[in-house]
Amino acid sequence: MATHRPDTATDDALLAALARVLEPVARLAVAKGLPFTISQELLRRAYVKAAQHANGATGRPTVSRIAAATGLTRREVTRLAEEMPVATAQRPSAATQIFTAWLGNPKLRDRRGQPKPLRRQGPAPSFDALAQSITRDLHSRTLLDELCRLGLVRHDIETDLVHLQQEGFVPRDDEARMLAFLGHNVGDHLAASVANVLQDERRHFEQAVFADELSEASIDIAKKLVNAQWRALMAALVPELEALVEADRQAPAAGRRKRADRRIRVGLYAYDERIDADKDKGR
Repeated sequence: MATHRPDTATDDALLAALARVLEPVARLAVAKGLPFTISQELLRRAYVKAAQHANGATGRPTVSRIAAATGLTRREVTRLAEEMPVATAQRPSAATQIFTAWLGNPKLRDRRGQPKPLRRQGPAPSFDALAQSITRDLHSRTLLDELCRLGLVRHDIETDLVHLQQEGFVPRDDEARMLAFLGHNVGDHLAASVANVLQDERRHFEQAVFADELSEASIDIAKKLVNAQWRALMAALVPELEALVEADRQAPAAGRRKRADRRIRVGLYAYDERIDADKDKGR
């Protein structure tokens, strides 16, 4: 199979960008003992899925067309297409939704802006009322136990008050859930960046600020600033998004201007490391 040789500035930039994206992916795979052959298979599947999507506008893409677009053999394309898992929509867990709603509701914060402890039972504001506003399919005690297991809340048995333990959903001792967050958060962030580069119809907000030559003490201050900005963003966005969800849910089906079939993910990240002059030379 012929290999693509970069001969333009765009090719060089593309390969440099892919190398930057793939390095942390490879680091995760190596750290978890995932063999290259499995990662290679995942990449093959991703190529086939991307080619199916790219050629979908002109009708059902043929095996030959996908093979030509990806460089894979027709036999490989057929096998991979048959083994492709069916995509299913994944909704946030009830625990995630309760945690987010608690953090984002200004009525559940004190004068200093800190999350208030909630009575476990009783009318709002209470943990039971908050849990029932999210779902009635699970008992609030079950949801409380799950949040306690994840280290996100603490239940004081003597006072029967529930306290938030964290300002961000970072489950403790739950690697599977952490990896799921990695896939969703980084996947959506990368999808937004790729869509913007490919100039798809829908433009996505994707910006960043950076600073070099900072001391460790300055990095600590910067992290506190980021955390404060995230709390402010959560407090502003969550009530508005919940109101939009409720408005779409209550709108008569016939009167809706558009189907309520879209989702949005808004994130903020910060990353710091020691400066590597060679790695950042072309930034």
